[in-house]
Amino acid sequence: MTIAKIGIVVIGLTIAFFVLKRATRRARRRRLMARPFPDAWKEIVERNVPLYRRLPEELKQQLRGLVQVFLAEKHFEGCGGQEMTDEIKVTIATQACILLLNRKPTFFPRLRSILVYPHTYVARNTSFDGHIVSDEESSRLGESWQNGPVVLAWDSVRGGTSNVQDAQNVVLHEFAHQLDQEDGTADGAPILAHRSRYVAWARVLGAEYEALQDSKKRHRRSVLDKYGATNPAEFFAVATETFFEKPGQMQKRHPELYNELREHYQLDPARWR
Repeated sequence: MTIAKIGIVVIGLTIAFFVLKRATRRARRRRLMARPFPDAWKEIVERNVPLYRRLPEELKQQLRGLVQVFLAEKHFEGCGGQEMTDEIKVTIATQACILLLNRKPTFFPRLRSILVYPHTYVARNTSFDGHIVSDEESSRLGESWQNGPVVLAWDSVRGGTSNVQDAQNVVLHEFAHQLDQEDGTADGAPILAHRSRYVAWARVLGAEYEALQDSKKRHRRSVLDKYGATNPAEFFAVATETFFEKPGQMQKRHPELYNELREHYQLDPARWR
């Protein structure tokens, strides 16, 4: 057999391997989604995730299936003395999977682990300015790494979850970053369903981002948290929090932004109870 033929065989076998792997993964996920949702987990969701209670019944059922896949595929690790419990894992997974409803779920393919601290944690930042290296420490509620973990503070998760109308939800925020980072860039533009959507997305979100920056500069009130004026990636994450937790206000005051997010998430939370 010639080298060329060997190469063709190797390529064919490689393609067959990945096709089989994807088919196996899809079959496994279908089995997981079809499993009965444990009663203990349902009690946790009902108690800890008020947003879940707003969902229509068909979305609740879909969400429970997504949560089972998420928990089977992602690794949770306690940090800073935090003990891992089903309550922590199910509460986080449920909110993360709300972002996957009604769409072809990717289950955050770049994410493998979720690290959970008991309280706000301190992270060290190293910055370079020419020959000067600076180390700074900052307190954080959560963060999302493009090719690493999502890190969350459990007390912030509970606090953000308990008030479903304050548009402060660290899980929705950090997992919106995960969606944004799926294409390898954190730029406020997640992977959209159609290429034609990017023009409208850039126009609407760009204008809204600039308007929020102006509101912050002029100290004007806004439905959107001013942290969204930091950069386009943070704007998308903040807009996602507001879309799910203050949908009526967003639809009224920022109708074009609401429509873009409704098109992206394939959900209309302003119509939920």
